[in-house]
Amino acid sequence: MIPYLQAESISKRYGEQMLFEDISFTIFKDQKVALIAKNGAGKTTLMEIIAGFDTPDSGQITRTNDIKIGYLRQDPDLDDNLTVLQEALRSDNPSLDVIAEFEAAIKHQDQKAIERLTVKMEELNAWDFDVRVKQILSQLKITDFDQPVGELSGGQKKRLALANVLVNEPDLLLLDEPTNHLDLDMIEWLELYLEKTNCTLFMVTHDRYFLDRVCNEIIEIDQNQTYDYQGNYSYYLQKRQERIEQEQASTEKAKNLLRTEQEWMRRMPKARSHKAKYRVDQFHELKEKASKSRQDDNLELNMASSRMGKKILELEHVSKGYDDLQLITDFSYKFSRFEKVGIVGKNGTGKSTFLNVITGAITPDSGTIDWGQTIRIGYYRQQGIDFRPDEKVIDVIKNIAEVIQFEDGQKMTASQLLTRFLFPPETQYNLVEKLSGGERRRLYLCTILMENPNFLILDEPTNDLDIMTLNVLEDYLAAFGGCVVIVSHDRYFMDKIVDHLFVFDGNGNIRDFPGNYTIYRNQMEEEEEARKKMETAAKPKPVQEKPKKKASTKMSFNEKREFEQLEQAIAQLETEKSELEEALNSGDLTPDELTEKSKRFGELTDELDEKEMRWLELSEKA
Repeated sequence: MIPYLQAESISKRYGEQMLFEDISFTIFKDQKVALIAKNGAGKTTLMEIIAGFDTPDSGQITRTNDIKIGYLRQDPDLDDNLTVLQEALRSDNPSLDVIAEFEAAIKHQDQKAIERLTVKMEELNAWDFDVRVKQILSQLKITDFDQPVGELSGGQKKRLALANVLVNEPDLLLLDEPTNHLDLDMIEWLELYLEKTNCTLFMVTHDRYFLDRVCNEIIEIDQNQTYDYQGNYSYYLQKRQERIEQEQASTEKAKNLLRTEQEWMRRMPKARSHKAKYRVDQFHELKEKASKSRQDDNLELNMASSRMGKKILELEHVSKGYDDLQLITDFSYKFSRFEKVGIVGKNGTGKSTFLNVITGAITPDSGTIDWGQTIRIGYYRQQGIDFRPDEKVIDVIKNIAEVIQFEDGQKMTASQLLTRFLFPPETQYNLVEKLSGGERRRLYLCTILMENPNFLILDEPTNDLDIMTLNVLEDYLAAFGGCVVIVSHDRYFMDKIVDHLFVFDGNGNIRDFPGNYTIYRNQMEEEEEARKKMETAAKPKPVQEKPKKKASTKMSFNEKREFEQLEQAIAQLETEKSELEEALNSGDLTPDELTEKSKRFGELTDELDEKEMRWLELSEKA
């Protein structure tokens, strides 16, 4: 195995907080590695160090043979003055540079430059790159290639940065939370892309299905040490539990031996100089080993919800749209106690509008929304984190309440509540700006739950949370004594929590599906497979020749006919390919036409390769 990158005894401190200390690991060629650690353990900082944007306090990073690194940051730095296509093609790859020049020549209708660059495109075989760039952008739902980057939303910028990293085909691909800002279709496409691509990958993600299907190795940072697991997420869970149990058994054994040695140390007279030195040394070693019990900080979410009456939320014939775009059409539903609903659908089908309508932020065009009198809403918004950077962590909670009184009579100070949410007293007076992205989301979750809600609305709650926190949140929601409505791209999270789905099909249609996301997805795939089989069955079957008893080195009559037909078909396909190249180079196509013709160009290339291969096989018999 070829080592691409080696981290040797690296440490990093942020202010007074030690992120990681004296950790070492190696990334080998063709490995797909995931990094798992708690929030605040320095996952993003470690990625920045590996990518060369930061340096460790001690230790070193060794990169082999000047490998090319592609890095997707959580907050990518893009040039707002470039167009989408220009930013996607930004690279030191000669092929991508030529494509960028070629696209600029088309835009400015510079015929001389087009002719000159067409030759270069042929020499570098850049046509395939051009098609690939546009295909990847289209898969990530970016279709206006001439749109200025400055006009894009934060999510669109993250997807554009992802496209740029993928098309550059680096030796080592670094991805920091790549599934954030992707919808479910895009996640499944990226999952399949990375699974089938021969790339070396090192990533941070909380998407456990993604981890399970893409990665073949997991590195965990736990209590300032690294642990290597040669397998996917399911394998990691099993082996991690075995490791923890073994550590606990070893510590318990040391404690038992320590009791015996302590008794021996007490019984031996102090004045005796011939006390066995090796046994005294052994005693101190055991004492140190027995004191190494795990310091697992576990988030405690056992806060009771408020009492609910019989009436919860009733929607009657609700509709909402904007101009010609209908997002909700005549939707009626009555929520029941303890109901947990997931919301799925493509971007732009009305999921966020639905949440805003039921919470009263947007007025429906028609219909009624009736909340029960006992309902207390806790709304976790995707963009709801608006803490002041110069505010202290404890002040965020104290600004809501100094003492929190829960429905069951329990009282808790702001400091006690923060401790329960894994903010120990020594960090409660830190500034919010020092918190990691996951820690800020945990603090935001704390402000939501301290209001003692009994109807939780969670809009993308899993972004930036570590896997350990997600597991605790899932257990809390599973036992939550109220209703939950979730919009999330985290399929694992949805599968563990929801009882049924509201499926937003588009054009205002909302279906109630009885099952979790995986059940829904499997049914969709089965229906798609059945549809394809029906289409295949409806087509006339080609007449198959009976197999000949003896193999012949000469072409049969049918093979001669096939050979002639192949020559004609190849000529036609080459003509169509030339016409497509001319159209793609014209600069007159709309984004939709460009996407369609780019896709056809790729199909043509594959079809030509297949027919030319068959023509060569038959030509050997001619």
